[in-house]
Amino acid sequence: MAHTDHRAMRRVLRREIAGTIGLLTDEHDFRAMRRYRTFTFDDHTTYLGQIEALLRTRAAEGTHTTLALFDPEEYAEFCRDTGLDPDDPAARTRFTAELSATGATVPYDGRPLTDLVPALVDEAVRQATWEYASTLLGRLGPCPTCGEDIGRAAFARAAHLLTRVLDSAPPGDRHLVCSVSGEPETLVTVLHADRDTEGTTRLDEAEALEFTSVLALGLATRSPGGLVMRTSAPGTPDRVCGWRLRDDRLAPLTASEVFDAYCTDVETGDLISPEPDVEYCPPPELGDQDTAPGHHH
Repeated sequence: MAHTDHRAMRRVLRREIAGTIGLLTDEHDFRAMRRYRTFTFDDHTTYLGQIEALLRTRAAEGTHTTLALFDPEEYAEFCRDTGLDPDDPAARTRFTAELSATGATVPYDGRPLTDLVPALVDEAVRQATWEYASTLLGRLGPCPTCGEDIGRAAFARAAHLLTRVLDSAPPGDRHLVCSVSGEPETLVTVLHADRDTEGTTRLDEAEALEFTSVLALGLATRSPGGLVMRTSAPGTPDRVCGWRLRDDRLAPLTASEVFDAYCTDVETGDLISPEPDVEYCPPPELGDQDTAPGHHH
C-alpha cells in the first residue's frame, strides 16, 4: 500500500515539475547537431513530429512545458566554456536548463509547432535586439560635461515620449513600429498596445522594454529613424501616422510623408498600392518635448 502511495505521489510531483525543451527550429541547426553521435535523429520533420507528440503527452498529463530556441553554435561555445563533452546528452540537458533562465522561450499552449516556431523565433529576435540596444546604450557612458549617464537619461526620455504617443492616440488597438538606422544594420522593433473598454492601455512588458531601448538608442545617438503608429477600431478606417527621429525628439510627419513611407517598398523603392480603408494622417500633438526628461547638452 505504501509503495502504491509513493508511486501516486511521484506522479503528482511529475505533473508539478515544469520542463524546458530546447528546439532546433530549422534544417541548418538540425544538420549541425547531427555531427554528434548521441543525437539520434536523422530527419528534421520526424524530429519535429516527435517533439510535438511529446508536448501533447506532457500537456495531457497536466505538465507545463516551455520551448527554448536551441542554437548549436551557442551550445558548442557553452561546452567549451564549461569543459563539458558536447556529445554527452547530459551536456545538452544542462545547456537547455541554462536557456530556460536566460534564453528566448515560449510556453507550450497546445498550438501546433507550425504556429509556435515563428513565435519562438520572434521572441529570440526581440531579445537579441533588446540586448544589443541595451549594450550600445551602456557603452555611451557618462556625459563629460555633467556626468549624467547618457544611456539611462535617453531611456527615461524614450519611455516618457512613448507614453505620450500612446496617451495621445485615438481610441483603438495600436501597432507601433520604430526603426533606427545604424551599423552594421538597422534596428526594427514592434509594439502592440490594446486599449480596453475602460480606457486602460495593455501591452507586453518585454515588447515595451525592447521598443523603449531601441527608441532610446536612436534619441541618444541622434541616428536617422522613425516611429509609425497604426490605430484600429471597429467601424472606422485604420489610421496611420508617424514621426521621424530628429536630434533627441520626435518630429511629426505630414500625411503625405506617412503615405509615401507606407506605400514604398523598402528594398526596391517601388511604389506599393495603398491599402483600402486606411487613412494616412498627421500625428497627434505630443506637447512640449523640451519638458521631457533626457540629457540636454
